[in-house]
Amino acid sequence: MSNKTRRRDFLRNTLLTGLGASLTPLTTHAATVASAPASTSPSADPLVPQSGTLTLLQTTDVHCQIHPHDELFWENEKIVFRKTAGYGQLATLFDKIRRSNPNTFITDTGDMFQGSELSVKTTGKALVPVLNALGYDLYLPGNWEVVYYKKNMQKLLGALDAPKVCANMYHDLGDGKKGELIFPPYFTWSKLGVKIGFIGMTDHLVPLRQSPNYSKGIIYVKPDECLAPWVQVLREQEQCDFVIVLAHMGLSQQISLANLPECEGVNYIFGGDTHERVREPIQCTYAKVVEPGAFGSFVGRLDLEVKDGRITGERYELIEVDAVKYKPKPAVQKLIDGLEGPFHDDINKVHGYSTAPLYRYFVVENTIDTLVLDALSWKIGTEIVLSNGFRFCPPRNLGPDGKVAITEGYIFDMLPVDSTVRTAKATGKQIHDWLEKELNNVFAKDAAKRFGGWVVKFKGMEIEFNAFGEEGKRVQKAMIGGRPLDPERLYSICACERDGDPETMLCRIRDVQEGKNTPFTLHQVMREYLAANSPVHPVPRGYAKVLDAPQTLLTQVTGVPYTFR
Repeated sequence: MSNKTRRRDFLRNTLLTGLGASLTPLTTHAATVASAPASTSPSADPLVPQSGTLTLLQTTDVHCQIHPHDELFWENEKIVFRKTAGYGQLATLFDKIRRSNPNTFITDTGDMFQGSELSVKTTGKALVPVLNALGYDLYLPGNWEVVYYKKNMQKLLGALDAPKVCANMYHDLGDGKKGELIFPPYFTWSKLGVKIGFIGMTDHLVPLRQSPNYSKGIIYVKPDECLAPWVQVLREQEQCDFVIVLAHMGLSQQISLANLPECEGVNYIFGGDTHERVREPIQCTYAKVVEPGAFGSFVGRLDLEVKDGRITGERYELIEVDAVKYKPKPAVQKLIDGLEGPFHDDINKVHGYSTAPLYRYFVVENTIDTLVLDALSWKIGTEIVLSNGFRFCPPRNLGPDGKVAITEGYIFDMLPVDSTVRTAKATGKQIHDWLEKELNNVFAKDAAKRFGGWVVKFKGMEIEFNAFGEEGKRVQKAMIGGRPLDPERLYSICACERDGDPETMLCRIRDVQEGKNTPFTLHQVMREYLAANSPVHPVPRGYAKVLDAPQTLLTQVTGVPYTFR
């Protein structure tokens, strides 16, 4: 028996007198939460050493996609579509795994309440009974949980049956003063004589990445500034055998964290945000990192083999939620149909058609973004049109008629926030400097400096750039209206307004001139464009050309054995 094991067993069988004095003051307000009942075997004492398997499941970034959908795969350098997902299908898969192993624990690591018309029409409330019906054991708030603002985020998460954890979101008392944590920082689960601790860490860049008003009233702390004390609590006070960080920070940020000394004592990071599909755990200096895709298309599964109360082995796999293989659970499907019923006709109203498959997976250009840009350019007519580098929205493949039906619901999938269109003017130098900053957000050599989104999308401008070039010197060529970008000239631009941004900011370009809101919203523009131009053919036109990587780049992650497929 190792010294570490003997010490753990000794601590478990003493009163731990004086232990608190040796720990950080953070432990004084740490609340130990009882083990989740959902996976309990009726005849087994969870604290008694036993043998068997502990199964840990993870979903993330489902973005309110309640039905099966076309999913995009990259196989043999080609796009392949298969039907995946659906909460009814997930329920069937969860039940099957629980029946085969009652020692199963299921987590979701965020972006549960943003991404569909049903969610917007009910401010997320329709998703609560669906999530509760699936019997999750633990949740982490994602970066989009704040989309309906702080109080609604608290109510939505509070209505979920299972516990929530997040160790880096604090109440803002004003003037930058931190109050208490909004959610408990950690949770523990004991089975087969093994104790597992979960710490929650969400994206601290939410106020910068998204409309600032969404997260008003919340102070975020960088995970590396607050993780180590909680790991110490779990390892020393709670005497956990295994520690998992539930994270919603993006794969690059999660890899960066797993390479920092602050992550010592963590076994795994169950990540989210960038919709990456990690099929083999990425081994970093201090922890392994996984991320199970998006839209309910995949479930991450970690099996821990236990012998006499000791973890002796592990296996990880990414399960594809094949919508043909997994039939929907009748009770959950009935619940979904009932919740969606009042909105069914509006969600399925067709506004137009595309003769190209619609998707948003490639880092540089995608057909969905081309569609949005074409619509804005047609309606507004500025020299440059901008669209943020979003990743949400599941794909849609061509139907038997060779077209994709673009419904009202799919407009909400593409653009869940119906922002007002804003116009402004910016100099060529401002645009160039902004481009460099945006490209660094995606491709920064230091993974900790990467934002979660992809390359910002634009029309009316053509650039050539080195993705992995020197910071501030990536743009090699920039043309507007067929002429080189003039640093002194003012150019007219349009993009969506971000809630809380001043009139002097547009799409993160600061100090723009003549900023003003138009009478139009993004959804209005899309409907009018489709009515006048359907069928459309929004194939990417190479407005952004990457010189040192494939145009079909599917991830910003480099330097580790990982491929998106």
